[in-house]
Amino acid sequence: MDGLILIGSFILLMLLGMPVAYALGLSALIGAMWIDLPLDAVMIQMASGVNKFSLLAIPCFVLAGAIMAEGGMSRRLVAFAGVLIGFVRGGLSLVNILASTFFGAISGSSVADTASIGSVLIPEMEKKGYPRPFSTAVTVSGSVQAILIPPSHNAVIYSMAAGGSVSVAALFMAGVFPGLLLGLSLAIYCLYAARRENYPKGRVIPLREALKICGEAMWGLATMGIILGGILSGVFTATESASIAVVWAFFVTMFIYRDYKWRDLPKLMHRTVKTVTIVMILIGFAASFGYIMTLMQIPMKITAVFTALSSEPWVILACINLMLLVLGTLMDMAPLILILTPILMPVIKTIGVDPVHFGMIMMVNLGIGLITPPVGAVLFVGSAVAKLRIEQVVIAMKPFFVILLLVLMMVTYVPQISLWLPRAMGL
Repeated sequence: MDGLILIGSFILLMLLGMPVAYALGLSALIGAMWIDLPLDAVMIQMASGVNKFSLLAIPCFVLAGAIMAEGGMSRRLVAFAGVLIGFVRGGLSLVNILASTFFGAISGSSVADTASIGSVLIPEMEKKGYPRPFSTAVTVSGSVQAILIPPSHNAVIYSMAAGGSVSVAALFMAGVFPGLLLGLSLAIYCLYAARRENYPKGRVIPLREALKICGEAMWGLATMGIILGGILSGVFTATESASIAVVWAFFVTMFIYRDYKWRDLPKLMHRTVKTVTIVMILIGFAASFGYIMTLMQIPMKITAVFTALSSEPWVILACINLMLLVLGTLMDMAPLILILTPILMPVIKTIGVDPVHFGMIMMVNLGIGLITPPVGAVLFVGSAVAKLRIEQVVIAMKPFFVILLLVLMMVTYVPQISLWLPRAMGL
């Protein structure tokens, strides 16, 4: 009955149209009153939920990504990717995917990736003879890499939701191969589609022009080296690397590229603060919600349900995948990570799944949810950028959904894809 009151009130409040963050907070209060818990305890959990040093990485990575996204970095990354692979048949679709790989490793945001890369490449691909729905589907699918490839904001949230027991640095490294696997899988399909549909080849860029493009792009690409190199060398932590990324992004954008106007900085800061405020409110309320769930022993009850289904880990993982895929279509990624991680962590530990590996399983699952209707935020952004109806994009994305599901199966059942690199790094 306790779980029904807590989770039932949360679902009811969302159905009534209340934002997820406030539904979490209010349902936590309802649950606390139901079990006669002093409301002071709930407020303390809300405050302690956001009083964590590691969470400073989120506003810093968001700000660094916003500066680079609006400061001309996406255009330079597209040009750099064009130098590398734009000359093959269907090269612009490969450029789209590779540019998403590069930009995702700087912004850590699928929404920013889709908006930035899409605004540059979708019109260009259409001009070269690619159907606009196909171009949009490539952009939207490729942006899922940003969730996996470091620095991923959602990896920081997962680490916090797991009680800080999972290293952010380990999660960053664990996302490298799944992200590259996704990009490679999409690229293979795009090559096949290009031959089947006879999409055009790109031009071979002359050496002098290519060197100039590479030189401009290297300033932004150096952000990846600064973030990952600093973490792996032990010079600074993942949180400190976010602050350094902001300083570097500001320097490159304002003093090297100089495409962004100083007068526009206050607006950018305002948008960043609004985004981060929403995330922090959500984290605080989710902390209190998770605390009430723990007192009600809901995670242990859920564990008992899953282990009763089967004694085989692969069956339980399949059930978890199915649940995450369904929920990912109905809710945004951050609240699902915050709600489900405390519930599912005992389950995966019981069946012997590494929490770092499970983090990648969750990221891929919920990343698919971001591009799936009815609540696919990245899908909506891609449709808006391309000026297409959602239905047109969804139809074009059918083969890409198949590829994403195949990648999910590989990440789920081949743990070394996620775990080899962090273990090799001693993380």
